[in-house]
Amino acid sequence: MPRTTYFTASTLDGFLADPDHSLEWLFRSDHDPRGVHDHEAFAAHVGALAMGSATYEWILRHEGAKPDFRWPYAQPTWVFTTRDLPRVDGDVRFVRGDVVPVHAEMAAAAGERDVWLVGGGELVGRFADAGLLDRVLVSIAPVTLGAGAPLLPRRLRLRVEDVARNRDFACVTYGVVGPEPA
Repeated sequence: MPRTTYFTASTLDGFLADPDHSLEWLFRSDHDPRGVHDHEAFAAHVGALAMGSATYEWILRHEGAKPDFRWPYAQPTWVFTTRDLPRVDGDVRFVRGDVVPVHAEMAAAAGERDVWLVGGGELVGRFADAGLLDRVLVSIAPVTLGAGAPLLPRRLRLRVEDVARNRDFACVTYGVVGPEPA
């Protein structure tokens, strides 16, 4: 059975994006693209991805504006949305509703490889609520925003499995224990 992993970056105060949905804070911090939490090395072990519509639209706005844009993922990608969104060349599947049956499809497509929850935090929280989140890999930038899109807006008990550094980023791997009681 594949592991389901939330692999992302966050500010020190736990935000994925600022209140205007910008990730500019992320690109101002130094990191080694081949260092700890290497995006390409991680993606090589992924067989399926899921993301919310805001993440999908961010990719299209920022990467899609480049003349040589190609959908960045070879793996099948499920985009959770309640709206009609532009289609891209690639295996992108628009879905809505309960994450449980979609996760079953994703796990079947992934085979022995992992499932990557790209974001956002609320969508990942729905997977966590259903008991379908196994681990969280987060690269924490030395930036605080004070407000924005939260990393994971849930009460969740985690176990630290590894801590490392990639230049400006603290890279932490957590195993998911389960819901944190109120």
